[in-house]
Amino acid sequence: MGLVAPLFLFLALTFFLPIVVMLWQSVSDPLVGRAMPHAVAALKGWDERSLPPEAAFRAVIEDLSPAANTELLAKAAARLNADLAGMRSLVFKTVDAHDKLAAGPAKDGLIALDRRWGNVGSWNAIARASGPLTDMNLLAVVDLQRGAGGTIEATSRDRAIFLRMLLRTLVMAFSVAVICLVLGFPLSYLLANTSARVSNALMFFVLLPLWTSNLVRTLSWSVLLQREGILNDLMLRLGLVGQPLALIYNRAAVYIGMVHILLPFMVLALFSVMKGVPAGYLRAAASLGAPPVTVFRRVYLPLVKPGISAGCLLVFIQALGVYITPALLGGPNDQGIATLIAFYVNKTINWGLAAALSLLLLVATVLLFAIYGRLTGGKSLQVG
Repeated sequence: MGLVAPLFLFLALTFFLPIVVMLWQSVSDPLVGRAMPHAVAALKGWDERSLPPEAAFRAVIEDLSPAANTELLAKAAARLNADLAGMRSLVFKTVDAHDKLAAGPAKDGLIALDRRWGNVGSWNAIARASGPLTDMNLLAVVDLQRGAGGTIEATSRDRAIFLRMLLRTLVMAFSVAVICLVLGFPLSYLLANTSARVSNALMFFVLLPLWTSNLVRTLSWSVLLQREGILNDLMLRLGLVGQPLALIYNRAAVYIGMVHILLPFMVLALFSVMKGVPAGYLRAAASLGAPPVTVFRRVYLPLVKPGISAGCLLVFIQALGVYITPALLGGPNDQGIATLIAFYVNKTINWGLAAALSLLLLVATVLLFAIYGRLTGGKSLQVG
């Protein structure tokens, strides 16, 4: 244990802890509770169906004062706006009118200032964001939401995009794994059964793309596949086509780029197993009268099945998280979950939703891995 402790500590601090902190953002929701503590306290026990009592209106006026922490209030307003559009403007409109509101009746004053304070939905948004924990992000990524009274209901059709995006991501990852298997199997067989000199030369070319970053390789494909790119120009010169083809910003371009990046991993997984298959088994089967197809199907294929399983899983899991290739080579309908995660992290700064999407992708991957292991009995996951 003492010898393992440094490695375990390194992994815990640099790998597991950042993941846990990121995933915690999907359920953490302290902003509104810290920025509007009196309003949150006044809404405790509220039925969420009719307007809250006068004390809740007065608490809002007390919390939304010019003396409040501006930075914290801005973050809380953005959090409310993520739940209900227009809440950010409503919050700061109330802050600007605080001096006029403080003198008269709170309920009448707020509703006169903006009719949205007379809408139960605005108060529901504050109640749902009262924290310190929330299920809003977790529900959102499975196209659900909290309705009036706290009931769970389906998200409107125009906002229900996450499950479709997850299905698209899984389909794309599965397709890339299948293509890599079809292309990598014969190449791996050649590497495992040819002379050492030829095998080493071919393996050099297999590993060569790994020495270049994914970004550079993807940008290279974008140059090759452009409408005025090298491939279109070559086909036009050879008379193969009459006009340039749409080779980029579509699903085919994404598959080309992803297969180019992930194919070496499939080849390495298959080669490591094929190299250890005894040639005597195949000769023995042939000497007993089995035709080549039967030898391949009943002898060779079961022996290399661990490599197939490991390669497919390795490529599939990596394809789930590919972001650069779909972003540069694909169109709007060719993006996966990773693109959405990057959008919420970099553009809207919505870490909660980005963390929930990451958790959704993680859970989907673990479930598929568990189902696969259950169907195969776990035996095909043992490489070598």
